[in-house]
Amino acid sequence: MRKRRVIPISCAIAPLVIGTGALAPAVSAHSESERLVRPGQSVQEAIDAAGPGATIVLTRGTYRGSVTITKQLTLRGAGERTVIAPGKDEEGQSACAEEGNGICVTGTDERPATGVRIQSLTVEGFKKNGVSATRTDRLEVRHVTARDNGQWGIAQDRSTRASFRHNTASGNGDAGIYTANVFEADAESRTFDTRGTVISGNRLTDNRIGMTTRRLRNLTVEHNVITGNCAGVFLVLPRTVGDLTVRSNAVYENNKYCPAAARLPHLQGVGIVLVGTEKALVTRNVVHDNVGDSPYSGGIVVFGSMDGVSNERNVVRDNLVLGNRPADLATRDDKGKDNEFINNTCETSEPVGTC
Repeated sequence: MRKRRVIPISCAIAPLVIGTGALAPAVSAHSESERLVRPGQSVQEAIDAAGPGATIVLTRGTYRGSVTITKQLTLRGAGERTVIAPGKDEEGQSACAEEGNGICVTGTDERPATGVRIQSLTVEGFKKNGVSATRTDRLEVRHVTARDNGQWGIAQDRSTRASFRHNTASGNGDAGIYTANVFEADAESRTFDTRGTVISGNRLTDNRIGMTTRRLRNLTVEHNVITGNCAGVFLVLPRTVGDLTVRSNAVYENNKYCPAAARLPHLQGVGIVLVGTEKALVTRNVVHDNVGDSPYSGGIVVFGSMDGVSNERNVVRDNLVLGNRPADLATRDDKGKDNEFINNTCETSEPVGTC
């Protein structure tokens, strides 16, 4: 039996503390800034009645039905035991419900939904996405558990300056966290500037893919723990000059098997994959024991896109990459050029000599 490799990751990952919160206090009858909602009451009605900047406080318990937010406010639960789940029959309800999403934060190109905060709650069991955000600015999702949703746990498109911190995404049908320029892959034509979105301190487990970021720049992925998925991290087609940094993450044992799906072969044993990327920086990550026989399998893999877009001028530097199979570091892009592998600790590579 192959001995399991034990690699310390304290240098790369700070301990994650997923907040459980405290039971929300009752709101004073004179307070207009907070509205208390209990199980059996309508979260949507409280949101609709709240003024901009208000806080909707949910006590522990289960709340049935989807929620749509279009204005600045905070939706705060009392920890993981505050649960938003599908209602019995949501046909004819909001667009969010009909599409199968749990919490929708929705703006427009002219007026993005600004300053929305979602904190300390669980969203689970929706047929599409747990949290689905589009056209937002300064969205904050913190201490949220997104589990067992049909597509993505937490997803966002065409949005700027977002913060996804200390969330847990598990058991979702595709990515635990998915960020993109637009949700529909076939509609994409350009790279979108997120103006500093940060994905930090999250724990992503038992999903098809831990995290996917697609055609985005000026984005940082750091201090996340990504394990037990079919694939860890996919960086797809950021093609415009601008920072995309993946640093100080623990990406290990993503060895769950997932069958082939649209545009992807089967996935297993996939650590971090760069697909048609330009000027991405992958540094100081701990990537170990990702083992499989997918075309993407390995520790850190540079892979040509299905659309023939090459990887160019990416830097993979100062990573600890061990025990991955078929290789710790791999370049599987015949058209790729000027990609650099610098000062990584590894044992095997494609081509030989990259370590």
